Amino acid sequence: MWDGGPIGIPFDIVPGIQPRVPVSFDYDDESDPGPYPIPPNAQIEGGPSSDGDRHVLVLDTDHCILYELYDAWPQAGGSSWRAGSGAIFNLASHALRPGGWTSADAAGLPILPGLIRYEEAVGGAINHAIRFTAPRTQKAYVWPARHHASNLTGKQYPPMGQRFRLKAGVDISGYSPIVRTILIAMKTYGIILADNGSAWYISGVPDERWDNDVLHELDVIFGRDFEAVDVSSLVVDPDSGETKTSGPPPPAAFHSLQSCFLLLLE
Repeated sequence: MWDGGPIGIPFDIVPGIQPRVPVSFDYDDESDPGPYPIPPNAQIEGGPSSDGDRHVLVLDTDHCILYELYDAWPQAGGSSWRAGSGAIFNLASHALRPGGWTSADAAGLPILPGLIRYEEAVGGAINHAIRFTAPRTQKAYVWPARHHASNLTGKQYPPMGQRFRLKAGVDISGYSPIVRTILIAMKTYGIILADNGSAWYISGVPDERWDNDVLHELDVIFGRDFEAVDVSSLVVDPDSGETKTSGPPPPAAFHSLQSCFLLLLE
């Protein structure tokens, strides 16, 4: 817990028959229209009374569709919602959002694929890049991001979507197993700039099994321990998240939570 609310960004799992509710958006010209399958007891980032980003993430595991909201507020007991912005991602598709569009995150990217889950950390393998934030970003974005959220043009500021990788020479041998797994992911897949926020803050899913004292081992990792990565050589199509190192495209339909997460990591 922090400041009265749970740490991290939660997500809800729903079946394909979950009733859908209407959602109105402040940025409706860059949001995917509803309705969204938000359950009555949907988890809100920071808790129901939070005044933070209030992300709501919902994963339909029957159809592998991801629904994400920013600044989400239930209306009329949850029969409808108001949100700053919203995005719907088909996890069987490599399609990115239209150029210049935000999502529930400033970079126009999905949030859930970049979160660290306890199960993968304790399992010894995080096979994806990790979402992180920075306090000042550039008025620009690089693939696969689709949106910027700044008026700063100086080259000292990173663009949205910029990937950084923990340098190979950083010694990670002395860390606890879970932290070492996170650091291995940072060396292998890197971290990707997704939003404005605290400096070098990575994001995970709330779980009572996390040990915050262990996670604080990360406090001695600094920005100087990372290097920026140019991923332009991986681009197949600027409007697609597919990479030149991707495997075969996924089947048209998946029907389990694990299959949906495999698609998230595609």
